Amino acid sequence: MSQIYYVHSTSVVDENVEIGEGTKIWHFSHIQSGARIGKNCSLGQNVNVSNNVIIGNFCKIQNNVSLYEGVVLEDGVFCGPSCVFTNDLTPRAEYPKGHENYKKTLVKRGASIGANATVVCGLTIGRYAMIAAGAVVTKDVEPYSLMAGVPARRIGWVCECGKRLGKELSCYTCGTAYFLKNNSLKHRNDNKVS
Repeated sequence: MSQIYYVHSTSVVDENVEIGEGTKIWHFSHIQSGARIGKNCSLGQNVNVSNNVIIGNFCKIQNNVSLYEGVVLEDGVFCGPSCVFTNDLTPRAEYPKGHENYKKTLVKRGASIGANATVVCGLTIGRYAMIAAGAVVTKDVEPYSLMAGVPARRIGWVCECGKRLGKELSCYTCGTAYFLKNNSLKHRNDNKVS
C-alpha cells in the first residue's frame, strides 16, 4: 500500500508520528516523535515540528518555521516564512527546565502569522486573526484582529477571507458582515452570540 501523504527524501520523520492524508512535507524538514499533523497540510523547506506539536487540517507552514513543543495549530492556520514560536519565557542554557515547564501556545482556526513574526509563548491567537510580517506578539490576540508592530497592537480588523475591514465592518470582497460587542468582533450571522 502506498503512503497517503508525501515526505521528500531529504526530510526526517521520527517514530510515533501521525500524518494525515494528502499532507506534503518538503525538503530538509524534521518531524519529531509525538507530533500530529492533520490532513491536506503543506510544510515547506526546513520546517521543524518538535515533539508533541499538534497541527490541524489544511494548515500551510512556509519555509524555515520551527514549531516548538507546546504549540497547537487548529485547522486552516497559515505560518509565513521564518515566523518564530517560543516555549520558554526565561530560557537559560545552563538551567534547562524540561518539557513539563514549557508554555503552551494556541493558534485558533484560520489565523495567519506573517513572515518573520515572533509569537511569545503562553498565548492564544484568536480565530482568523492576522499577524503582520515582523510583528512581535506579546499578549493574547482577539479573533479577527489585525496585529502589527513591536510589540504587536491591533491596528484594525480582518474578514475570514483575509481582507481588511473598513469602519462599517463589512467585507467588500465576500460581503460578510460583522459587529463589535465588548470590544470584540463578532460575525453578523452568529445567532448564538451572548
